[in-house]
Amino acid sequence: MKNNTRLANIYLGFILALMYLPIIIVIVYSFNSSKISSVWGGFSFKWYKELLRDKSMFDAVVNSLILASTSSILAAIIGTLAAVGMPKVNLPGKGVVEYLSTLPIMIPEIILGMVFLTYFSLIRLPFGMLTLVIAHTSFCIPYVYMLVKARLVGIDKSLAEAAKDLGASEIRVFFDITLPLILPAILSGMLLSFAMSLDDVVISIFVTGVNTNTLPIKIYTQLRTGVTPKINALSTLMLGANLLICLLSVWIGKQGSHHKEYLEVEGN
Repeated sequence: MKNNTRLANIYLGFILALMYLPIIIVIVYSFNSSKISSVWGGFSFKWYKELLRDKSMFDAVVNSLILASTSSILAAIIGTLAAVGMPKVNLPGKGVVEYLSTLPIMIPEIILGMVFLTYFSLIRLPFGMLTLVIAHTSFCIPYVYMLVKARLVGIDKSLAEAAKDLGASEIRVFFDITLPLILPAILSGMLLSFAMSLDDVVISIFVTGVNTNTLPIKIYTQLRTGVTPKINALSTLMLGANLLICLLSVWIGKQGSHHKEYLEVEGN
């Protein structure tokens, strides 16, 4: 039994090292003062300062933030409306429609990129920020849809029924009962969409314009000439941003659970 536990711990340690050791190396070498990323030259914030002085990098950051913010907000609106409205409509082949709504998650990104490229070319839509927003919103919607749908399944239906018995309209029931309960799921889906959009490079390469550069594309193009401490610094900042988004999403989910319990107690 002890041998099995020891082997399990060794295996777990190996997996964790395989997952997190490269990330730790990137973070450590982002503070390397040497121009050669594989040679340690001492601790320095030099490359973080270089990032602040790089105008093209700043423009790419701004484009990425605009793209991620716009796409996540649109995905939150469309995904929420779909999750709330789908159970209330009777459509032939409704199950197929629900399956298709989550299909972008299962399709490889390179295939999605080719699909968007072909579609935008056929309708002659100029490639740029608009095509990026449409593509990113499309692959972010399923994440919001599934999170909100899961939260709706867990809601006590008696709360809405009690409100209707007291004369509340469908709209008032939604805003006073349903929306507060699903809001954490909406916000979590929006944050997840923001992170997915911020990190995407494969689909973005297919649908971006000549003068529209996002941060992941900027990193990808610079990696062709080799890994530099500047790229390590930028990657560290992106890792930190994504970690904050994940922590915020978890916190919102916990707050939503407490709020749900409070409403159910009040309803009883």
